[in-house]
Parts: sequence; structure tokens; C-alpha cells
Amino acid sequence: MPIRKALGDIARARGMSQVARDAGVSRESLYKALSGERTPGFDTILKVMAALGLKLHAEAVHIPNHAQQGAPSDARTSRG
Repeated sequence: MPIRKALGDIARARGMSQVARDAGVSRESLYKALSGERTPGFDTILKVMAALGLKLHAEAVHIPNHAQQGAPSDARTSRG
């Protein structure tokens, strides 16, 4: 499930108008961003998460040396 969809489900359960106010975006923009009608910017995702009381956590993963050699095979080794 895309994070956008999950955040949309949570926002609808909490009340889109209140989440939009707390995130500092219009209700219409919030619906569009979370409905799939457009791709939300990362800043919008972070604002919505903060409004919902959620925090994004990133953690480094160990990649074996043999996986680091040659062309990247997945997102964990890509530097795009």
C-alpha cells in the first residue's frame, strides 16, 4: 500500500478538514494529494504526517560488500 493511500485513510478517519488545518494546506489540496489525483510532494507528506502525530523513521541497513560491487540492483544500493 502506498504511503499516500495509508495517510489518506488515516486523515479521513481523523477528519480531513482538521488535518488540512493542522498541516497548513487547503482541504482541497489535501484530498488531491492523498487521493492519487496527483503525486504529493515530500514536504506535503511530512506536513500531513506531523498533523497526524506521525514521524518518519529512516534507518541505515547493512549491505554486504558483494552487493555494493557493480551496478545497483535495488533501491537500497541506488544513489539516484
